[in-house]
Amino acid sequence: MYYVQKTIEISAAHNLSLSYESKCEALHGHNWIIVVYCRAKELNRDGIVTDFTHIKRVVKETFDHQYINEVLNPGLTPGDEGYINPSAENIARWICDHVDNCYKVSVQESEGNIAIYERD
Repeated sequence: MYYVQKTIEISAAHNLSLSYESKCEALHGHNWIIVVYCRAKELNRDGIVTDFTHIKRVVKETFDHQYINEVLNPGLTPGDEGYINPSAENIARWICDHVDNCYKVSVQESEGNIAIYERD
């Protein structure tokens, strides 16, 4: 098995829609540290698992200096069917679903607060 890992730092804002009162419901930003893990049993014809540039493009070009609520939910608002609450957990899942050969993503929104999504 071959593995690659890419760490990317972005700055982005979000606000959460929660079932309880929290200051996280207000618009706020983080300097996020995102670690993307990919694997493959065989290397592709170029001799790689997943191109690091592709990983960077998906993460940095999609999320850096963006309002994550709008990135994950174009045209939707909280309460709409299909709305994705932009928690660190859901951001990790979204990234994992959009990067080739990705099996795990770690999203750190602040020191000591890390969410990890890993495929079964």
